[in-house]
Amino acid sequence: MFFDPRELRKEACLLYEIKWGTSHKIWRNSSKSTTKHVELNFIEKFTSERRFCSSISCSIIWFLSWSPCWECSKAIREFLSQRPGVTLVIYAARLYWHMDQQNRQGLRDLINCGVTIQIMRPSEHDHCWRNFVNYPPGKEAHWPRYPPLLMKLYALELHCIILSLPSCLIISRRCQKQLTLFRLTLQNCHYQRIPPHILLCTGLIQLPVTWR
Repeated sequence: MFFDPRELRKEACLLYEIKWGTSHKIWRNSSKSTTKHVELNFIEKFTSERRFCSSISCSIIWFLSWSPCWECSKAIREFLSQRPGVTLVIYAARLYWHMDQQNRQGLRDLINCGVTIQIMRPSEHDHCWRNFVNYPPGKEAHWPRYPPLLMKLYALELHCIILSLPSCLIISRRCQKQLTLFRLTLQNCHYQRIPPHILLCTGLIQLPVTWR
């Protein structure tokens, strides 16, 4: 599955929603990676099909199987800088090569220019199944359920990126058994700067208690 946080597949998928001005209508579509990343494919499609009017606001929501790489982050910033009426919210199922410093800086640059970036939670996954997949009504029980813990680990790592902290999430792959291993490596700076409730929500961390 494209959005399964346990799977480190190379292909990428983008589901997107576009809303213009005060209209309640939402345009939905999807895109997959080709010789270019899905973000670049969206930008090319958007700019080629629509003549943008700066007086009309446009809100875009992306559901990405991977967060943008640094090159796509740069292209997104250029795209938005030419269209001040466009707002972009990105929900990512996984972080793309999250230990690469250029990718980390690229995400920070996006946030600094007004882009909202979050890790997909169960509610976003359910939203995608409900609105992008042709499931019969009442069949929600058959939707895939992904481990919430992995979403929390990715969210914790995203906080490290935003705060310019060292990576706390190590992901390794055992090819023989086709296993993906997730491991937390927290340093003092993580405990000092990441809000305690974010650390505690993983269920894997017990903070020291100070008695008065």
